[in-house]
Amino acid sequence: MSTTGRFFFLLFLSSLVLWMPPANAQTPVRGGSLTVCQPAEPPGLDPTAGTEAAIDRVVYANIYEGLVKVDSNGNFLPGLANGWNVSADGRVYTFHLRKGVRFHNGEAFDAQVAKWNLERAADPKNGNPHPEYFDGIEAIEMPDSHTLILRLKAVDALFIAHMAEGDAVMLPTKGYEEAKSNPIGTGPFRFVKWVRGDRVEMARYDDYWNPFLPYLDRVVFRFISDPAAQVAALKAGDIDVIGYILAPESAMLLEKDPRFKVYAGTTTGEVIMSTNNRAAPFDNLLVRRAMAHAIDRQAVVDLVMFGYGTPIGSHWSPSTPYYKDLTDRFPYDPDKAKALLAEAGYPDGFAATIKLPAIYSYSKRAGEVIADMLAKVGIDLTIEIVEWGQWIDRVFKNKEYQLTMIGHVEAWDIGIYAKPDYYFQYDSQVFRDAYKKALQAPNEAQKAEWFGRCQEIIADDAVNGFLFSAPNLPAMKAGIMGWWENYPTIALDCTAVWWQP
Repeated sequence: MSTTGRFFFLLFLSSLVLWMPPANAQTPVRGGSLTVCQPAEPPGLDPTAGTEAAIDRVVYANIYEGLVKVDSNGNFLPGLANGWNVSADGRVYTFHLRKGVRFHNGEAFDAQVAKWNLERAADPKNGNPHPEYFDGIEAIEMPDSHTLILRLKAVDALFIAHMAEGDAVMLPTKGYEEAKSNPIGTGPFRFVKWVRGDRVEMARYDDYWNPFLPYLDRVVFRFISDPAAQVAALKAGDIDVIGYILAPESAMLLEKDPRFKVYAGTTTGEVIMSTNNRAAPFDNLLVRRAMAHAIDRQAVVDLVMFGYGTPIGSHWSPSTPYYKDLTDRFPYDPDKAKALLAEAGYPDGFAATIKLPAIYSYSKRAGEVIADMLAKVGIDLTIEIVEWGQWIDRVFKNKEYQLTMIGHVEAWDIGIYAKPDYYFQYDSQVFRDAYKKALQAPNEAQKAEWFGRCQEIIADDAVNGFLFSAPNLPAMKAGIMGWWENYPTIALDCTAVWWQP
């Protein structure tokens, strides 16, 4: 590694990276099937065509792969690239692609296919939810069929992070049009079928480039939105894992049962009270700051999550590098909240509506707790429970809301505040300038400075109600091995999961 720290090269022992367990670890057992429960059914199965986290939780790392992958500790590792190196000026990335990789339909993966995917992702007309991750690529060169050189227009501090997200997975050039319902990737599992309203089934891909993986023969993702029904299904043996955000009260009970184990890990997710910054009266900074003072974050964690979770003061998880603790920006102070409302022209408060997605129990509970807190300062919230599909359409896409409650789980996603047309409808040139400087920061110190400044700006503007960093609370049968304890990216990665005899 160079002394500047700007050059790095990730390469395992040979041109083919083969994952093998440590010598002192238990030897994984091959075979068997696994049924994983998650609350939300994805609207489609193509992560390059939708922003919903439910998509990535099913297909990322299982069916689809990108050039870079994330391990259980949040480290960036080779994916479809054996490794990569970066030029001294930070603008040229050279990826060394694996040889012999084939998609599930038999199509070969090479530099030409990777180039096609990146160019497609950068074109807003093709529907990638984050074309800005790719439009910084100025030129793509292919010295040979398995070398890809990407020249950036400017330094991008998050380029590798974005290459490891679902937006950057590789699709085949033939059959990609059907990816929303018939996904074809290079991953360890191939798609079998999708029974709408119930489950997605996948099976081992026998020609996977890593012959050691996967261990399982079959994986099924079941969609059960009701927390009580999830636990009942686990106890009945209908599912093997509750993969994402087990209801915390259930976690406390299941961890006492020797038939199951529960992890209390970290995530990159921020649970926030999303605010429409163009909808009156929330277009008033004083109103938003009043709400920030009216919310007791620790009480929300205690009442909603039974103490699981960490209060936050901005849109950044404590588990992510460059985190800045801003929870003291707006301490709980109902009297200050009332004074700010009076200054904003609402001495008697006002009425508003908060739309809560029915699918997530934590969102509904948090909405109820916060409605009670805001009522104490004169803000009367009407709670409207919205089905998930309606939430996506009405709230996220059409911005027909005043307040809502949701978790944002993408790592490094503070860049959404640089998009005025995002569903928050927050428009700040000051933030956009700071974010640009963060992305182009030449060293770690300046990255920390400018990403910290980004956190400060949206905290001071009280863009949203920043509540807590969500815990990872999966519960599973005691014999399941290799499940991730922490949740450093949006994935329920079953690649190295196995059953203990």
